[in-house]
Amino acid sequence: MASFKRLGLILMTTCAGAALSACDGALSVASPGEGVIVVPAPAPTSTSTPTPATPTPTPGTPAAACPTGYTDVGVIGSFRGCRLPSLITGNTTLAKLPGVAYEINGRVDVGIDLGGAGTAPGGQSAILTIAPGVVLYANTTNADNDFMIVNRGSRILAEGTEALPIIFTSQQNIAGTATDDSQGQWGGVILAGRAPISNCNLSGVTGGSATCENVVEGTGTALYGGNAPSDNSGTFRYVQIRYSGTVLAEGVELQGLTLGGTGYGTTIDHVQVHNSSDDGIEIFGGRTNMKNLVMTGADDDSLDYDVGYRGLIQFVLAVQKPNNTQTDNYMIEVDTNGGEDALPRTWGQIANFTFIQTTSATNAALRIRGGADNRLVNGIIVTPNACTNIVAGASDASGKTTIRAADSTPSTTLPTPGTAETLGALQDFGPPMFNSIYFACGATKYAESTVNTIKVTAAEQQAIVEAAANNVTINGTSTEAVTGGYLRGTGAAAVTAVNPAIYNPQPASGLAAFFVTTTFLGAIGPDSTANDFDTWYQTWTCNSNRANFGTTSGSCTAVPN
Repeated sequence: MASFKRLGLILMTTCAGAALSACDGALSVASPGEGVIVVPAPAPTSTSTPTPATPTPTPGTPAAACPTGYTDVGVIGSFRGCRLPSLITGNTTLAKLPGVAYEINGRVDVGIDLGGAGTAPGGQSAILTIAPGVVLYANTTNADNDFMIVNRGSRILAEGTEALPIIFTSQQNIAGTATDDSQGQWGGVILAGRAPISNCNLSGVTGGSATCENVVEGTGTALYGGNAPSDNSGTFRYVQIRYSGTVLAEGVELQGLTLGGTGYGTTIDHVQVHNSSDDGIEIFGGRTNMKNLVMTGADDDSLDYDVGYRGLIQFVLAVQKPNNTQTDNYMIEVDTNGGEDALPRTWGQIANFTFIQTTSATNAALRIRGGADNRLVNGIIVTPNACTNIVAGASDASGKTTIRAADSTPSTTLPTPGTAETLGALQDFGPPMFNSIYFACGATKYAESTVNTIKVTAAEQQAIVEAAANNVTINGTSTEAVTGGYLRGTGAAAVTAVNPAIYNPQPASGLAAFFVTTTFLGAIGPDSTANDFDTWYQTWTCNSNRANFGTTSGSCTAVPN
């Protein structure tokens, strides 16, 4: 990738109650070439039925000036643009200030990479805290260069609320010119961590070790990976990422949200990625569990994970972009990036999901390949195309790494005392697992590889799907699968669900339970006073022609407040 603009170093802290005046305490500005300045740390009722009505927020008044230490780039729509430094070190807080939006101009680094073991020379830790309701936008003069990356050893604390989500978006959006078809107007957000990955950039290095690292796709230089499964890259909660994702070259892209080697200490919860021109969320290895995800309008895969990712994901609502421009797009893609038996092996588990694919193309809803392991439970899949495309992997006809027999046993918690995870030499849990899935697919339900000579045949894929309990496969998109665009239909509601909590890790492993007990298929549950299964996706999200989440959610094209 082309070299990135460096704007020098500006560090600040904000004080409670400060509007546009400087806070007490140290604040320094470093010109390009100067040393690093370290700043001290800063002392409604909703409905489960979609409705076309969307509230239009009232634009505010631009602030008179930027907070001290930020570059004033002028008025854009109802905001004053206040440019972030290209490098953030120490502890920095972005406060919610009336009429202020923070600009991402080029590459913005949070911290300086501390390496896979956390001891890299010259590395420096940083914590970027973003207050609820803050709006960040990308300059978009050169969309390929606009992104934020949280480097290894640093953290981002982006914790919005249901009423005040944090919004990362494009300059066009805050100027009021974004449309339902806008996409790829800036790069996205990247979290790079020190958790294990399998695709080491140096030969002879053991996967999952401190020296097994690789370059984050699309950045050119930023590294991820290490030997700390519990690594913490921060918190992303109640966050929207709009109009992001850029394709720099074939196989070199920036996604809406990219996780590279982030550990299970990282929290990803209530995140919407809207109109990414590439993947909604892509995960390169690591151990991060995720919950309450909404992907709308992805032009490539809604969710993509590979290179040794091992994690649990629950409550996922994804509605793909119609008429995708990408030629290789799926609802989810699971892979190992060519290293069929590279360790750690990819092992993803998703519970309670609704995947809506609207494009009539040759691509299936689910693509699983490269020897990766995968389990899907309590899901609804609607597509005019094939349900699955399971690809054999680089093996002979007797092997077919993606569907070969297991040499390992995954963890379960029930029946008491359950089963502890055991890993064989290949760390292979066997063919993909499907349980309590309602498939509403096209006439061809199982797509064979159009490239590999050795294929997982349609008959083999059908046998895998039908091997587990409660999987219902029907032809065509059906109102029995969903109603109102994405809510559970009568057919899906009649299918017996499995309890995802049985797949939680054993307590003896030292890992916390993550999956919660559910009794329904799909991302959205029935009305309940005991939980928010029926409303978790409302209010903090934004509406578009991809999906309307009700009157409590605003419009994605509207200028954020």
